[in-house]
Amino acid sequence: MTKSILSVEDVLAHLPQRPPFLFVDKVLGFEHAKRLLAVKNVTINEAFFQGHFPQKPVFPGVLMLEALAQAATIFAFMCTKEDANSAPYLFAGIDKARFKRMVVPGDQLLLEIELIKRRTDLWKVKAIARVDDEIACTAELMSIRVKEGKAND
Repeated sequence: MTKSILSVEDVLAHLPQRPPFLFVDKVLGFEHAKRLLAVKNVTINEAFFQGHFPQKPVFPGVLMLEALAQAATIFAFMCTKEDANSAPYLFAGIDKARFKRMVVPGDQLLLEIELIKRRTDLWKVKAIARVDDEIACTAELMSIRVKEGKAND
């Protein structure tokens, strides 16, 4: 994998999300049109741990999927080299999502994105979140780039 490390400042240039809803801290590696490896550091001071769950904090599974989706968005923008501010990528679907391990404060999530297929602005990726060498979550994610005037939200 060709090293193309992106700092958190670079990540912010590729994503519309901002703290507290930013779930990618940096990109460790990128292979054009093939894969991306990113990191989410899970820390106890994140607001959702106040309610999920106060006695035994667990990183919510839906936020693992969000972290993977954000990594997939960065992957798409790095592949196309398009301006991240011109049109966002939105979730189009999630298939085969499985949760295999709890993620807790102090863990470092490695977010692996691998291209399955692409049709113009529709992307499908295999996404895996790992802690150390253990799989925490897997899914197939689909996203679509929505240009102005084409979304029916």
